[in-house]
Amino acid sequence: MAKIAQVIVDVPTMQTNRPYSYLIPDSLTDAVQPGMRVAVPFGQGHREVGGMVVAVNDADTLDETFSGKLKPLGALLDLAPVLNEELLALSDWMAQHTFAFRISTIQTMLPAALKTKSHKFLVADASIDDPQLASLFDDQRRLDFTAASLTDEQTDALAKLQQRQIIHAEYQVADRARVKTATWVKSSLSTTEIETARKDVRPNAIKQLRVLTRLMDLQEARPLQDVLADERLTRADFTAAAKKGWAELSEREVYRDPYADHQIAKTAPLTLQPDQQSAVNAITDAIDAHDPKTFLLQGVTGSGKTEVYLQSIAAALAQHKTALMLVPEIALTPQMVNRVKGRFGHQVAVLHSGLSAGEKYDEWRRIERHEAAVVVGARSAAFAPLTNIGLIVMDEEHETSYKQEDNPRYHARDVLLWRAQRHHAPVVLGSATPSLESRARAERHVYTRLALPHRINQQPLPPVKIIDMREQLKAHTESNFSTPLLEALKVRLERHEQSVLMLNRRGFSSFVMCRDCGFVLKCPNCDISLVLHMDSHTMKCHYCGHEEPIPRICPNCHSKRISYYGSGTEKVAAELNSLLPDARIIRMDVDTTRRKGMHEKLLNSFGQHKADILLGTQMIAKGLDYPDVTLVGVLNADTALGLPDFRSSERTFQLLTQVSGRAGRADKPGEVLIQTFNPDHYAIQLAKTQDYERFFRVEMGIRHMGNYPPYFFTALITASDKDEGVAAKKMFELSDQLKQTLSPDTIILGPTPRPIARIKNRYYYQIVLKYKREPKLQSVLDGILDDAQREQRNGLQVAIDMEPQSFI
Repeated sequence: MAKIAQVIVDVPTMQTNRPYSYLIPDSLTDAVQPGMRVAVPFGQGHREVGGMVVAVNDADTLDETFSGKLKPLGALLDLAPVLNEELLALSDWMAQHTFAFRISTIQTMLPAALKTKSHKFLVADASIDDPQLASLFDDQRRLDFTAASLTDEQTDALAKLQQRQIIHAEYQVADRARVKTATWVKSSLSTTEIETARKDVRPNAIKQLRVLTRLMDLQEARPLQDVLADERLTRADFTAAAKKGWAELSEREVYRDPYADHQIAKTAPLTLQPDQQSAVNAITDAIDAHDPKTFLLQGVTGSGKTEVYLQSIAAALAQHKTALMLVPEIALTPQMVNRVKGRFGHQVAVLHSGLSAGEKYDEWRRIERHEAAVVVGARSAAFAPLTNIGLIVMDEEHETSYKQEDNPRYHARDVLLWRAQRHHAPVVLGSATPSLESRARAERHVYTRLALPHRINQQPLPPVKIIDMREQLKAHTESNFSTPLLEALKVRLERHEQSVLMLNRRGFSSFVMCRDCGFVLKCPNCDISLVLHMDSHTMKCHYCGHEEPIPRICPNCHSKRISYYGSGTEKVAAELNSLLPDARIIRMDVDTTRRKGMHEKLLNSFGQHKADILLGTQMIAKGLDYPDVTLVGVLNADTALGLPDFRSSERTFQLLTQVSGRAGRADKPGEVLIQTFNPDHYAIQLAKTQDYERFFRVEMGIRHMGNYPPYFFTALITASDKDEGVAAKKMFELSDQLKQTLSPDTIILGPTPRPIARIKNRYYYQIVLKYKREPKLQSVLDGILDDAQREQRNGLQVAIDMEPQSFI
């Protein structure tokens, strides 16, 4: 019986956001399964696109007349499904939940190597008169247009040939998945035959004799690379031996292991403190009962949350189940991976954006082939193709990096909770400073709260001192370092102890300003000032990537009185080198960690005491555990407080509490110094005492008065266009539509320009919805996106973000 494949095509538009039916050729009837990538003909002409099979039906389910008009399925790109039934269902749920196209959610789940790429070919249907153009085509009269480097004149000439129907375009799907292989070598001769062969070789044929000698030990196959490392021989020598029939060369698949060069010591479970043991018992009971309960593991910094994770994972593995663990930052991954690999060895696979495409593809395949039982990674690891999941862990659950800012705008926490229900597995959300939403759910017993109120080394939390920078500026000239902080750094240097300094800006200065006319150099594409970077001697935009030379003369009044205002990590490092010339400093920010592996290299250097001071942005605020760090300094605690964001106080409290926890984690007592111009702000005062519960009560009261989460749900609707008037007009139209269709209880804020109104030469306007129950919301927002698709051809874009982490 004929079969029909339901395929989601790789054309992300509202019109194509549904499965298309394709007739499966008889030769592929038994091969095609849901979750396989395919190439299919689509639209008019000779166009071929990638797609994902989401279902396979019998042909008799379709009308006979209609089924006779179906196009046949093209090539299969996989021999087995790359997405299982669970992940296909998850992609459907995500598309609805995030108002995204289903193909976008499917692509998000796949490693880059499995995302198909379309190639355009030009095919000559008749002879081409122009010899130069004709020479571009191969013997089959085909030109790979995607790969060709053509001049504008050649492109224009080819377009005219296509209009005259002398050539036509074809599109084919190229599969980017590449398996790495290694050559293995094995002797084709027995030891007796080798001795006989040696007698037939001329005495001066040294390399042939050397190869035959080596083949004596190669009765079993070995990697050729290992063999060449032992002998003065080359690949060509063994290739020649294979041609003589002496040796067999074969290609075997190998994994690209990102941790192949790492020496990770095996660790054993530690003795748990009573609070830790209680937490492990509760989690283990839920694993045993297949109960998809959500635990909020709230423990002060240094309370041993990681050991709770590890022993809970061990309990899941003991039942032959798998475990998934998310961490928020690549910077945190090396230390966490070392701990998890130290406990569970080769059972661990790693997924994060710091890996190469090949490494990520191989780690993904290890998981999909059930060769790894534990997955550690950042946000994208939420889609790891694990089966039989017994436990899910989300470390530092409050981190905003778990929310994807681009389409599909999902939160990893929502994905994990969905998968937990599917697998009947408990979820552990861990943090010293949980998000208000999670803590509120624990308050209402939606989550089960597990508390770790004490550090495992029984050391008290480090004392925190608030330094009023207003008073410091009165005492001496402007500097990034107050007198108390500078003195504390000197003391640590004398004791050969280490310090961590956090500054929440990268670059050299925040902006460049003319002291005569007040001109500030701004990005030509965005409404934001450019940041000075001395390492590259450029001004950079951190939003669109625009770069230009550092100005020596004011572009506005031509004055030479150009000054640099504010401080970035680069400038602070220069000042620190001047103040403490003997100090060894490691700077850690986006600029210094851009190259692959630099996160781990810098942290390893600091851990090996090759530096006295680690200076960095907020990426160093959490997860780091070094016994010799006894001082933490925060240079500018006010950075987030000035932002027009209702979460600014929460983020400031979390950041200060987290970075304070880096001090005094072993036997040596720690100290924390926080520099601020707002010493009386409640977020800073409560961070001083690390009193999360008090902060929770105060902040909840403020959220309640403002009708913000967790008391209300929120949605952000954004319209953008290169013409500001078009974006503004669209948002006022949507505002009228929302007021007419949504219930009166829903609060509509806006439309207003976004705080940064122009990015990459596009103008942004937004509307914020705040609601508790809005039954019409899904259908209304679906309709808005449907209408916006028709207008998108003219450049207008409309986006919807459910539960945004920021309205900026």
